Amino acid sequence: MTQRPRIAMVLGDPAGIGPELIARLLADPAAGQAEILLIADRDEWRHAMRLASVDLALPETARLGFAGTDAGPRLYHWELEGKPAYARGAASAEGGRYSLGTLALALELAQAGKADAILFGPLNKSSLHAAGMGHNDELHWFAEQLGHRGAFCEFNVLDGLWTSRVTSHVALKDVPAMITRDSVGAAIDLIDQALRHAGMHAPRVAVCGLNPHNGDNGAFGCEEIDVIAPAVADAQARGVAAQGPFPADTIFLKVQGGPAQRQFDAIVTMYHDQGQIGIKLMGFSRGVTVQGGLPVPITTRRTAPLSTSPSRAVPIPAPSCRHSGSPARWVRNVPPRSGEPAS
Repeated sequence: MTQRPRIAMVLGDPAGIGPELIARLLADPAAGQAEILLIADRDEWRHAMRLASVDLALPETARLGFAGTDAGPRLYHWELEGKPAYARGAASAEGGRYSLGTLALALELAQAGKADAILFGPLNKSSLHAAGMGHNDELHWFAEQLGHRGAFCEFNVLDGLWTSRVTSHVALKDVPAMITRDSVGAAIDLIDQALRHAGMHAPRVAVCGLNPHNGDNGAFGCEEIDVIAPAVADAQARGVAAQGPFPADTIFLKVQGGPAQRQFDAIVTMYHDQGQIGIKLMGFSRGVTVQGGLPVPITTRRTAPLSTSPSRAVPIPAPSCRHSGSPARWVRNVPPRSGEPAS
């Protein structure tokens, strides 16, 4: 019998909506489908419960690890040195250090083979950078911490539709130089492999062009002709069911409805907003972000930047918590532990 997945969980940035989201997730009975260790300052957990209007007194453990029993979620108390008072609704170096500190402990568990996955509340990149993180985003920080040298990419998942991108948190002016035959091919392969790992036999992958109207046969850009189409052909030769390039302003029309109505299972875009705008409009509150390609499954709920979500300015609807990165949904894509059959 497959044991429950062991998920190391952190609250995310203490100034944002992460603590409330995590509190609501843990209050959901579906959380019992996984063995959960919450790594957090106990006072921040109390704050999270107040925000979420839940009362869930987690038993504390002095050991950074899992009990291996049928018990419910447990709390491992960790506080930032000096125990600062965190700003609410504003980015801060203290919030960034707290976020990185709790994530580092979760990664420690995963690297030791003692956690099967990590689920984190939303972070704030300004806070992380103020805390000294030198990478553009947390995904590259995760890769460095894990010593991962292979391909990786942020996946966004919504109701069975997956998206990825060739470039991510970079300036638009830098994107064209980063669109190469190899980089497009790597992005196609990565999402194809991820979907196969998640149980899909032959994923159908659509690939976007870069320029408006696919460059209109080279009238305003030749990347589609010189780079993207050859990369798609390469992927097809490797056995990937990839098609494209498609104009970015119409590709999401081909994936409306449920899996039976969609023409594709995944979309590879060339840059951040090309895919994010489309999938967020389709179902912002239901989306899940997965740090794809890393040796450890890491996920979070898709959300808005902290600057547009000031603490408690807008109440978070319960459905968005249940459907966005909840343990109940997440455990479906966590691989079984070594030597165990899939459930």
